[in-house]
Amino acid sequence: MTDTADVVIVGGGVVGASAAYHLAAAGAGSVLVLERADELGTGATGACAGGFRHQFSSRVNILLSLESVRMILRFSEEHGLPLDVAQDGYLFLVRSEESWREFLAAVDLQRSLGVEVDVLSPKEAAELIPGINEDGMVGATFGPKDGIADPSGLTQGYATLARRAGVEIRTRAEVLRVDSRGGRVTGVSTPGGPVSASVVVNAAGPWAGPLAATAGVDLPVDPIPRQVVVTGPFPGAPDRKTLVIDADTAFYFHREGPGVLMGMGGKDERPSFDTRVDDRFIAEEVLPMAVQVFPPLEEADLRYRWCGLYEMSPDRQPVIGVAPGVEGFYLANGFSGHGFQHAPIVGKLLAELIVEGAARTVDVSSLGLERFVEGRVVPEHHVV
Repeated sequence: MTDTADVVIVGGGVVGASAAYHLAAAGAGSVLVLERADELGTGATGACAGGFRHQFSSRVNILLSLESVRMILRFSEEHGLPLDVAQDGYLFLVRSEESWREFLAAVDLQRSLGVEVDVLSPKEAAELIPGINEDGMVGATFGPKDGIADPSGLTQGYATLARRAGVEIRTRAEVLRVDSRGGRVTGVSTPGGPVSASVVVNAAGPWAGPLAATAGVDLPVDPIPRQVVVTGPFPGAPDRKTLVIDADTAFYFHREGPGVLMGMGGKDERPSFDTRVDDRFIAEEVLPMAVQVFPPLEEADLRYRWCGLYEMSPDRQPVIGVAPGVEGFYLANGFSGHGFQHAPIVGKLLAELIVEGAARTVDVSSLGLERFVEGRVVPEHHVV
């Protein structure tokens, strides 16, 4: 146990674990991860669906995906650790002409950056996933290189690599505040006392905003509860693990075991840390939409349900970089449902920023917190 480190990472989800490994590998010195839960990856990481994709509407998210997906696919081969990956694609179903125009524009951007993406007719989409409802569908886009990976496997994998590289990881270690003096970080305070550090990384997921506020930083990241449901086996369950999204409602599902995993955002979502299951929302909104999008689900029974938190930024883009006015305080927050899939590259970029002074692999200068004040906001529209 130590009360001093070169870098303290607050949060032991997949972003924090990736950052820990990449910082240690880059020679950042002594790295300490503080996670308040009993185990790593039990917060937003543990509740997520595990999808990864290239189909985004903004250039920077596509570039992040190109690098991060490669790292996910090569993880086992490169590091010798197991990671379950199914590369069966993402299928977006589009049912309005306005949305279809936006998706076609995004396809042009994706293809210009080297992403493989197919434009499908409703009939072709139904042939890919038999049973989906074609009624009212204008078209669909399919990314064959998109897929699903195991969030726990990736988090524990990076944690294992971090420990091998000398990182200390403490669970049941709450951070009360980020300490600073004279415009730079001096460490963090915990119930057991202060930990001195010249660099602190905020990887606190949905709790990033309140943590940043302790250092006087206004970080507009809200916790948004999202409900997830898993069914038992049923006739017509999809054979593929393709993640299917109804673009206009953000309802999604994919094969999970003998049934499917599904979820959906609500129209009246409000920030909250409440992770109780909302049975009314599931019964009155998720299930009717599920049957409408994929009618075979009418015969499915519900086996599991849980609620997790999205960390949503105003433009649905992440905040990556040093906090303005607090030297040494780095932010990796507000991924808006994309944190798992971008965690590998974000960990590497944080290491580049902290050790080398600049992000080299992907230019993330547009993702700094100051963009909200300077008006340099480019929204991400393809949010699931």
